[in-house]
Amino acid sequence: MYVSNMSIKTQPSDETGHDATRQHLLEAAGEVFAEVGFRAATVREICQRAGANIAAVNYHFGDKETLYAAVLTGSCQVSMQKYPADMGLAPNATAEQRLHAFVRSFLWRIFSHGPEARHGKLMAREMIEPTAALDSLIKENIRPMSMILMGIVRELLGAKADERTVRLCGTSVVSQVLFYHHCRPVLSRLYPDEKYDAPQIEGLADHITRFSLAAIKQTAKAKSAEAKK
Repeated sequence: MYVSNMSIKTQPSDETGHDATRQHLLEAAGEVFAEVGFRAATVREICQRAGANIAAVNYHFGDKETLYAAVLTGSCQVSMQKYPADMGLAPNATAEQRLHAFVRSFLWRIFSHGPEARHGKLMAREMIEPTAALDSLIKENIRPMSMILMGIVRELLGAKADERTVRLCGTSVVSQVLFYHHCRPVLSRLYPDEKYDAPQIEGLADHITRFSLAAIKQTAKAKSAEAKK
């Protein structure tokens, strides 16, 4: 039997609809969680924004906690894909260059205005009210990033540097970056000309790197002098 091609209508598959609904939930949940945090967010609000049935969260994710974990992990991956820790440096880059790239990537991730900026907002809330999802994020994303930074700092300090000194120097680098993000409401009032646009972000990356390199160099000298006593 002959069937004309004109009579055939392609219908979206159930799988396509399933994936679309899941993605809409992730997007809507990302907005809500970033705005009000995990605890204040409601499944009803998320489903309304996603244009989905109230039961959709349970169907696709099981519960709000699993949805939140997926949002947190996904937002981290999006952020890291756009601004990786090495910022595209050559494999033979120096430790100084790698530190600068690490600082730049960190600053761009937290000050960006694109979709990748959502992770910074979510993490700011995690610092105030940690959830169970933080443990998994640390294992899968934050700890590997920390190891990259500590490796750079260890190289700058020298092979004989003790682990505590490496850790203190590394966390001091991170603290400088986070200060400009977490204290932005105060800084914007103290210094209204600070807009954190592209030129200022790049300038800030240069400053933090120079400051950190000088401090690490001085720390290495002090530790060497102590060892000789």
